[in-house]
Amino acid sequence: SCPLSPQRPSFCPAKRLGEQPGTALPAELRGRGVAAGVAVLLQASTGRVLLTRRAGTLSIFPNVWVPPGGHVEPGEELLDVGLRELEEETGLRLEAGTFSWRMLGLWESIYPPVLSRGPPRRHHVVTYLLLLSAEPHERLEARMRPSESEVSAYAWLEPPVLEAIAATEDGAESLGSVPGTLPATVGVTELSGGSSSTAQLPTTTFLSAAPAEGEDVERVSTGTKFALRLWLESLG
Repeated sequence: SCPLSPQRPSFCPAKRLGEQPGTALPAELRGRGVAAGVAVLLQASTGRVLLTRRAGTLSIFPNVWVPPGGHVEPGEELLDVGLRELEEETGLRLEAGTFSWRMLGLWESIYPPVLSRGPPRRHHVVTYLLLLSAEPHERLEARMRPSESEVSAYAWLEPPVLEAIAATEDGAESLGSVPGTLPATVGVTELSGGSSSTAQLPTTTFLSAAPAEGEDVERVSTGTKFALRLWLESLG
């Protein structure tokens, strides 16, 4: 069963602000409230899962690897949001009858993710959904037309890599290491200037932990790791 209350990392800025006397959430954030979001883990029939790298020009979590997702508009159903965002970001439209789905869990996301990078500016509760496609990733990828304004790269990752990502601990001082059973690099598709090209990224990029202090690094988001752990649990 999925967690009914939002989970958050140990270094969550909201938690830290509550622990520090004389500090509080900025008035701008309190006035805006908490927004609702949806993110979708799309699993192909081949077992691979789609992750995308957020464009470097985005104001929130640039260059971080996440599943497709976005804001919930008033009156929208969660699945409708997930399917809409999947199509807007990747160009991939899933037809009814070609997939099944279920909820994985809820995650509290705040940006910046650590207080050392400044006070919180965005606050979301994200619902992670698992979409199980009846199609192989090769067929799904053939229909993809990613939006470069939102996505700078994407990858269909295999379960062993996803398991290693889920095991990395954010807030640690050191970057991830590659278990001996994993390849040294992972194949991705880079997007630039209206064209796409295949490339190899070091597997350590996907295993990098969110730094406790200082500038962020290219990595998989903490919420995505949470969702991947729930996904792995669902596999039994």
